[in-house]
Amino acid sequence: MAAVGSFIDARSRGGRWLVRMEDLDRARVVPGSAAEILRTLEAFGLYWDGEVEYQSRRTDVYAEALITLRATGHTFECSCSRRELAENEAQGTEHPATPAGGEAQPYPGTCRGGPRRRGATAMRFRIDEHETLVFEDRFQGRIELAMGRLGDVIVRRRDGVFAYQLAVVVDDALQGITDVVRGADLLESTGWQMALQRALRQPTPQYAHLPLLLERTGGKLAKSRRSAALDADHGGAELLRVLRLLGLAPPEELAGATPAALLEWGVGRWRELSLPLPREVMLP
Repeated sequence: MAAVGSFIDARSRGGRWLVRMEDLDRARVVPGSAAEILRTLEAFGLYWDGEVEYQSRRTDVYAEALITLRATGHTFECSCSRRELAENEAQGTEHPATPAGGEAQPYPGTCRGGPRRRGATAMRFRIDEHETLVFEDRFQGRIELAMGRLGDVIVRRRDGVFAYQLAVVVDDALQGITDVVRGADLLESTGWQMALQRALRQPTPQYAHLPLLLERTGGKLAKSRRSAALDADHGGAELLRVLRLLGLAPPEELAGATPAALLEWGVGRWRELSLPLPREVMLP
């Protein structure tokens, strides 16, 4: 849904739609998955502009950004493991809430004064725990994020892999991104990213977060059994359903239309969306 929504939004505003492969964690990359993603996008009529960018080819610029953050005192080394954080949580230790799209475990600020033990460390970005970051989301309206509840985010893992939050901030600046359109599960990650942009003196794009698809049970679709691969042979039917979930009302005569025709119709009607959009949409 995020791919369709972002594509239609870009086309409706005369913008370019860019594709980026977030493949930094090479150990978890499935061979051939990037090519399969691109084939699926093409099958649904989602043609991108320019070259496809791969994060795995940009590690040198992420390293430069990290040097800048260290030199300006925005980072600290952290020796905490996921297991230790989980044990702290189980013992009722005070900690910030885990935001959607954030880390697997919340962080209580244990190593702000320095690592507690020897060995490999992660690097965290030090947030202003007293700040409330406010911005206007194009789809969600006014957003207020208490940075103290987000906590200090990892920007380089203990195995040396650069983290998502840092990489996307650097990528957005390098690619000249003006608008970020994505799912609402990443809404709170925007707080970290805006803080990193400020620390790196990079521009802040406009953000627009689409509703998150939920099962009737309340769980995320991506985590459920129904999150099967899209069927490109029935691309029209799939796109028709997505347009409805996005809050548009395609007429019955569009049933059976090609993906290209449905996307063209969506581009023409996009500005008719009733804003603000909900944070979540329940699947029928």
